[in-house]
Amino acid sequence: MTNYQLPITNHQLPDVSVVVPVKDEVESLPLLLEAISSILIAIEVSYEIICVDDGSTDCSPEFLKEQAQIRTDLKAVILRRNYGQTAAMSAGFNYATGKAIVTLDADLQNDPADIPMLLAKLDEGYDLVSGWRQNRQDGAVNRLLPSKIANWLIRRTTSVYIHDYGCSLKAYRSELVADMNLYGELHRFLPALAYIEGARITELPVRHHARRFGKSKYGISRTFRVLMDLLTILFMKKFLTRPMHVFGLLGLLSMVSGGGIGIYLTFVKLFFHANIGNRPLLILAVLLLVTGVQLFCFGLLAELLMRTYHESQGRPIYRVREVVAKNVK
Repeated sequence: MTNYQLPITNHQLPDVSVVVPVKDEVESLPLLLEAISSILIAIEVSYEIICVDDGSTDCSPEFLKEQAQIRTDLKAVILRRNYGQTAAMSAGFNYATGKAIVTLDADLQNDPADIPMLLAKLDEGYDLVSGWRQNRQDGAVNRLLPSKIANWLIRRTTSVYIHDYGCSLKAYRSELVADMNLYGELHRFLPALAYIEGARITELPVRHHARRFGKSKYGISRTFRVLMDLLTILFMKKFLTRPMHVFGLLGLLSMVSGGGIGIYLTFVKLFFHANIGNRPLLILAVLLLVTGVQLFCFGLLAELLMRTYHESQGRPIYRVREVVAKNVK
């Protein structure tokens, strides 16, 4: 580890920010905080721990606020209510000031001892290093099976071939996180979002422990939300800067089909004097024509929204990895 050094001064940024979303994990927090700090001190990196309480109903907020008054390495971010893990991670990213950002769950199933390995991999030039729980200690029906299906589906859809999208233990370069906005359940799609931003991504096998306290907040009920967000990611990956390409194509196909059916019905009416007023094809032709016009309108509106999205935030439609130039005096 050559890029992370102690000590730091008040004017320096920490080398590592560890972001921990928290929801009813008061029993785990003392052990987790001690494990994180001992590991990072041992490898001699400057660090901060950002615990984001996502509307806990136990004593987690009180414990975090108390510890934040005692410890200089802890920031306690207490959300007003339960917003979900994506919002909690987004809040943690916003308050993180480290050059690298590591995320992990608060339930002690992720092992803080794996953090140095992820940071070392970042040093090799990667922008995101994702953990891979090869030996998961979860229930087979309510956790493992849905996870395997979701991971397969996400890999096939996004073309980002990592094994374990659901593993919270990940390491990021801070500049990568700054380019990503999170909504819905998009925290599990961070590698796919990073891929859209042109990031270099890899994964490493990490340890996974059985839950020691409390109960899991995840289950098969999240499948529908994951599928909906997967469609969002697919659209962003292919058509974020050119939505008219998808809406316009669908609109054109719809109008051509409706127009073709209309021409056929007109030919039948004029040359064979057939009654077309009560034919389902007439309704279909009108429906296709109207749908095509609507899709074109959707495409135009989406183009305007995308322009507003990029221009209002000053977001370029490209990402520069590095600039190399010879200085000329």
